[in-house]
Amino acid sequence: MIFNYEKRKQPVASRKVFYARLSRNLLYSLGIVAVSLVFGTWGYSHFEGMATIDAFVNASMILSGMGPMGELHNWSGKVFASFYAIASGLLLFALAGLILAPVYHRILHRFHVDIGDDDAAQAPPARRRRPH
Repeated sequence: MIFNYEKRKQPVASRKVFYARLSRNLLYSLGIVAVSLVFGTWGYSHFEGMATIDAFVNASMILSGMGPMGELHNWSGKVFASFYAIASGLLLFALAGLILAPVYHRILHRFHVDIGDDDAAQAPPARRRRPH
């Protein structure tokens, strides 16, 4: 499972486990980028009639957030490019979250591993200020 992390009451995972999670998520992200790049290359070739290398450059530039390289001539190519650009922008944020999920989890887990629900119940109640 991709988000199979330790629970709140469990100890923080070892560095080996942490690096394995980070590597796994990075590989998943690279795979998703490769599939998106192949899809974008196919789309530009199919809808716009571009040569494979030109379609690859356009798909790469859109996927990286830089913008298209060449001018689009067909209505279907423009529609494809629009949806591909929107999907690529959303994918950028999703993959950043996927790659950084183990880091965020490790940081947050370190904050909560020593503080349990029992500690909060034993804390003295906060004093209320009386109005003057």
